[in-house]
Amino acid sequence: MAVRAPELDLPGLVWLNTDAPLGRAALRGRVVILDFWTSCCIHCLHVLPALRQVEERFPHQVAVIGVHSPKFPAEREIGRLRQAIARLDIRHPVVQDTDFQLWKQYAVRAWPTLVFLSADGYVVGQHAGEPDAAKLLAAVGRLVEGTPEAPPELPLQSGIAPEPVSARLRFPGKIRPFRQSDGCELLAVADTGHNRVLLLDAEGNETAAFGSGERGFVDGTAGHARFDAPQAVAATHGRLYVADTGNHAIRCIDLAAGRVGTVAGIGRRGRRLGPAPAPARESALASPWDLAVGNGMLYFANAGTHQLGAIDLGSGMMRRIAGTGAEGLRDGGPEDACLAQPSALALEADGEGIVFADAETSAVRRLHLASGQVSTLVGAGLFEFGRIDGPLASARLQHPLDLTPDGKAILVADSFNDTMRRIDQAADRVEEYGADFRCEDPLCLPLGEPAGLCLWQGAIFLADTGNHRILRYDRAARSYRTWYR
Repeated sequence: MAVRAPELDLPGLVWLNTDAPLGRAALRGRVVILDFWTSCCIHCLHVLPALRQVEERFPHQVAVIGVHSPKFPAEREIGRLRQAIARLDIRHPVVQDTDFQLWKQYAVRAWPTLVFLSADGYVVGQHAGEPDAAKLLAAVGRLVEGTPEAPPELPLQSGIAPEPVSARLRFPGKIRPFRQSDGCELLAVADTGHNRVLLLDAEGNETAAFGSGERGFVDGTAGHARFDAPQAVAATHGRLYVADTGNHAIRCIDLAAGRVGTVAGIGRRGRRLGPAPAPARESALASPWDLAVGNGMLYFANAGTHQLGAIDLGSGMMRRIAGTGAEGLRDGGPEDACLAQPSALALEADGEGIVFADAETSAVRRLHLASGQVSTLVGAGLFEFGRIDGPLASARLQHPLDLTPDGKAILVADSFNDTMRRIDQAADRVEEYGADFRCEDPLCLPLGEPAGLCLWQGAIFLADTGNHRILRYDRAARSYRTWYR
């Protein structure tokens, strides 16, 4: 039996993308979809395109409301939620459910969950997990039958999320150095928010840009091709590979020809990767978040299925190399290890292993390529996180999004802690890094969710994602400055 929907505009809740809290009275006459989500969760991000389709199909009959119930302490900050709304281009109202009040009232148990309310204010359904877009549209179509064509307008407010101050970068992701055939060294930047890839020289001058800036899945020349929120880049032999995350694809830029092609993916979200080789170009991926090249292979972090995969660059065949597809932190071989949203990876110098960051378990882990064994260096589980230095076993990170080997140590972009960390396995220690460096900018800003990190020309380069810039850390001078914005 349908039950009356609990009230939404509870005291103390903060609403974004709307001029006023939205209670049952304001929503009467519309079918309402409550999207219970948290900004860190890859499965929550996969729901957003389906919800956009619903909003476009039923603009006057359906109201989508995001109920942000934060997993990590950092996600409780309203400024960080504003940034997430801008980064994800969310245009419907969002309420910050910091203390899980609405979560409890609507008996939600997992991220993501959709709760459906009828036009007269009753709970008529609930769906946990990622919905099938076509089935969701059909179900909503049945719910809106008989509802008014044009109920009163909702008090929506556009532009409430702050716009970036930089015209050149918008929420940059991974940054990677590479050497061209003529010996010139460049830095490739995933300019995620602008749906493009930039090439910068050592002085910070733009030498090339790939992608029109419009979201899409289009191959072709540099200015004609389209990406969708590319998160990472990797280069080898005159080719630049791109983790085209929003398109669930891996693209390839032929630097000599100045053209973009597709290496893997079919433009829609795929299911778990299997152990048997399959043609990469015909296989569906799920939010590839990072790439590494070596041993004749292109390795990728398939964040959406909690797995690592590899593409043989000679044959074009793809296979799983780690992760069962279940989300969690469990070490072991290919049939046993569980990962949790792997979002960064780096090939070790000797080519024997890959170190990778599991964002959802706030962990840094290692895959031994020959045996397929996964081991954990730092991290303890899905709900074990913090900002704790010390021995590897007790140290804690919070949603790390990039890493790079630094000699025998590992530098980590500890995103939700807004800092860099350094893992020294030989000393059995994790410590903060760079926080005591002197700032040389006229306006010194605290870091904002850094998501990209690399070593280049003797310095550390950091994508300060929330501040839409790239920083350069001079280790000898123990100082840093804005290098590109």
